[in-house]
Amino acid sequence: MIKEEKKIAAEKEKTKKTTGEKPSGDKKTQEKPAVSLATPKKRSQLRKHVPRAQVYIVCSYNNTFITITDLSGNVLAWSSSGSLGFKGPKKSTPFAATLVAQKIIEKTARFGLKEVQIYIKGVGGGREASVRAFGNAGLIISLIKDITPVPHNGCRAKKPRRV
Repeated sequence: MIKEEKKIAAEKEKTKKTTGEKPSGDKKTQEKPAVSLATPKKRSQLRKHVPRAQVYIVCSYNNTFITITDLSGNVLAWSSSGSLGFKGPKKSTPFAATLVAQKIIEKTARFGLKEVQIYIKGVGGGREASVRAFGNAGLIISLIKDITPVPHNGCRAKKPRRV
């Protein structure tokens, strides 16, 4: 521990000699050691390897959203047909859903995905097209589950109109 501190102090003195700085006695202006020997690497270098993931596809009448998470629910990437530049009724087409799926597969390529579980919600036109895009990309689809909410007896009916 003491040897590490001596090394840091020696490196600090070398940098002061090369840069021409004068050592000052003021504690406020003195620098703390810039580099610790146990500093972690950058966040971009600590990317995790995720072989299995969950894909959430939300297809409404107006748009298609796709989110990929790891198995604990941390979002790895997301995309929508609106974010790709589609506007108006073109956002809900199967073609737009296919492009959204391709875009999100490109985004998550660095994680090394091999197997996905697909959860589909909604009644839009891009449901089957987006699932096909994941299959065509070479990913193994281990599960396809429809999680569209289904009303069980629905809301309370309006009171009858009196004429």
